[in-house]
Amino acid sequence: MSRIGRTPITIPSGVEVKVSETNVVTVKGPKGTLERAINPDIMVNVDGQVINVTRPSDMPRHRSLHGLSRSLVNNMVIGVTDGFKKELEINGVGFRAVKEGKKLVMNLGFSHQVIVEETDSVSIEVPSPGKVIISGVDKQEVGQFAADVRKKRPPEPYKGKGIKYADEVVRRKEGKTGVK
Repeated sequence: MSRIGRTPITIPSGVEVKVSETNVVTVKGPKGTLERAINPDIMVNVDGQVINVTRPSDMPRHRSLHGLSRSLVNNMVIGVTDGFKKELEINGVGFRAVKEGKKLVMNLGFSHQVIVEETDSVSIEVPSPGKVIISGVDKQEVGQFAADVRKKRPPEPYKGKGIKYADEVVRRKEGKTGVK
């Protein structure tokens, strides 16, 4: 049996979990509400303060969906209690970010400014010109939004200029050497 799938999820205080007949899981907490449809083959049961995710058989399809479904529900519970965040660093001479209202305005060495608007479910903070923090309730949306911002100017391996995750390590390359 899946080690991840069979692990029960404890529901923290202040969080309410409902499972409908169509296998739609709704999680309400202090930071917001999340809703996700789980595959109908997987059973999600709420017993008091514990959520159990089970599968009907050991078919490869059910086995693969078991751990996935449990992780999705667990991320929903974590999201409505603590939330998720991604930190981005902007490196380079003249590269900086500023938040103007609900827009993230970045100077990334182009002839124009790169502007990204925050959405309803994702918020942006800029504690310093070289650091951007993206936070929200839904793990997938936060990760996708951070990836979209990073894609505006990915880090290059020679000087390390660009936007990178705070925990990302950019492998540096040696430049050309003059032959004489």
